[in-house]
Amino acid sequence: MIFAACSSDTATSTQASADNIACRDHPLALQVLGSGGPIADDHRAGSSNIIWVDGKARLLIDAGSGTFVRYGEAGVDFNDHDAILLTHLHGDHASGLPALLNSGAFAKRKSGLTIAGPAGNNLFPSTSAFLDSLISKEGGALRYLHPYLEDDAALPRLAAVNIDTDKTGLQTIWNEDGLQVDAISVHHLDVPALAYVISVKGKTVVFSGDQSFLSEDFVAALSGNKPDLLVMHNAITMADGQPRGLHRDPKSIGETAAALDAQTLLLTHHMQRAVTAQNEVNAAIAENYGGPVLLADDLSCYPL
Repeated sequence: MIFAACSSDTATSTQASADNIACRDHPLALQVLGSGGPIADDHRAGSSNIIWVDGKARLLIDAGSGTFVRYGEAGVDFNDHDAILLTHLHGDHASGLPALLNSGAFAKRKSGLTIAGPAGNNLFPSTSAFLDSLISKEGGALRYLHPYLEDDAALPRLAAVNIDTDKTGLQTIWNEDGLQVDAISVHHLDVPALAYVISVKGKTVVFSGDQSFLSEDFVAALSGNKPDLLVMHNAITMADGQPRGLHRDPKSIGETAAALDAQTLLLTHHMQRAVTAQNEVNAAIAENYGGPVLLADDLSCYPL
């Protein structure tokens, strides 16, 4: 069953709400801020998502290019975040963060803020090093925001959490006030990358991040997990020559959704090569997964 991100007066777990702001009116909802990929070839912002809990945007997952605009359109308040979670440091997942931090400097937030993401390797910086390159007093490109990294009352202190991507299994990085966040390493060619498992109000949302078919630990650790919503990328097709070292192809996505026994599969991070072959993509997924499949759009809302 394939559902596009569509408008409805009675949004359900298999249908998206049309109202940008109404998402926060649900006790628990996922809002896709940006549903696109790395190429500026349609209306979509880069990957970014909000978990709304009782009207508060408690988690921001990724902050790709264009997130700043969608963030404002959705009515997100920087004061509400428990944490910002980065799956990896490709531009379509992280390049919007500087704009959000700049905007957040006007929010009068007092409490600290966790920014979690992968530890680095010889090709990519760690999350803490990424923040330093942006806003540190010595050498940061936007060094006027350096109070974020210091005990300075002018801005809330950012606590960078570097998550070891060499570890297997789940790593708990947040467990407070009924909200738990676990991270798990995934394979995304040479990029240190993570998936996240969000547990709140008896529901589970799994963000696969960008991952290839070599992410065997992801499937093993979460097999039979039965997430209420599994969020995966719609980036490649079954055609020859696709970058399978970066992304799962549609058949592999279907196999993964079936192995996890996902109640609903949400496809986002759309790239035109997949969108223009969506019927074939959907058919390949359906070879192994028979549950509902949703197609995200920017600002679409999925109550849980």
